[in-house]
Amino acid sequence: MSIADQREQVGLKPMGAEKVALWLMLTPTIIGLLFGVLGSIVATLVLSFTHWDLLTAPTWAGWVNYAALFTDAKLLKSLVNTFSFSLLYVPSVVIVSLLAAVLLNRKLPGVSIFRTIFFLPAVTSAVATALVWNMIYGKDTGILNYIIQQFGGQPVCWLCTDKVLFALIIVNVWGAIGEGMIIFLAGLTAVPRDYYEAAMLDGATDLQQFFRITLPLVTPSIFFQTLMSTINAFQAYDYIYMLTRRGQGDSSFPVMVYSIYRNAWTFFNYGGASAQAVELTLFVVILMAFYFWLEKRYVFYE
Repeated sequence: MSIADQREQVGLKPMGAEKVALWLMLTPTIIGLLFGVLGSIVATLVLSFTHWDLLTAPTWAGWVNYAALFTDAKLLKSLVNTFSFSLLYVPSVVIVSLLAAVLLNRKLPGVSIFRTIFFLPAVTSAVATALVWNMIYGKDTGILNYIIQQFGGQPVCWLCTDKVLFALIIVNVWGAIGEGMIIFLAGLTAVPRDYYEAAMLDGATDLQQFFRITLPLVTPSIFFQTLMSTINAFQAYDYIYMLTRRGQGDSSFPVMVYSIYRNAWTFFNYGGASAQAVELTLFVVILMAFYFWLEKRYVFYE
């Protein structure tokens, strides 16, 4: 049997020198995974059980750092803020992105221009974007308060503690619509047009078509966007840091990533920061497991 016949039976597989070349090309990636990813995970787990200030040798701390996560008021506040932010951010991103995709999934004049406009925040520098929103939300010189005053209202401190959550949700959702819109547009274009034509012949309205055809058939896209939005919500940092930072590096709305950053690079408490990182990872893993459990029941694949 020739080599070609053998490959047809077992599939296309590297043989001899091809295997060596393949492993040589994969070596940088494997080294990066071992030391950059797995090594970082192991190092974080080990450091979470120590006291370490980067300057002196680590000392064993046991479960002290983990106990502090549930006894330190500031750490608890960052945890509560993270969950509050995620509960509002995730459904908002999914719903707004889906509606934007549905509106832009039409053959209308200039629709490509509107798609570009919606996607621009996704490719714009987060720092530049946050500076613009600072100009909008500013209490004394902000554009939003200027408009309110023109109608006889009083200026509002949008980034103060009592209103900052909703202000941050608006900014972060605005910045995430573009990516979600692309995901949903891909899902919408995969829905067969025959279904809509049959529904129109039966007299179904646009709203009925959306809930009976579009929504069930884009559940894979909804599932994927929910996964990504949840991960992004728990990792939210850039907009929050730029908009809410105050004197001494504090924040009017500290979330877990912000708290990890401060513990590590302001207080040099690398053990506590590592414990927070492990806690954050565990919460995300648990949520992902819950999402995949829901997937089996509510996500429909053609």
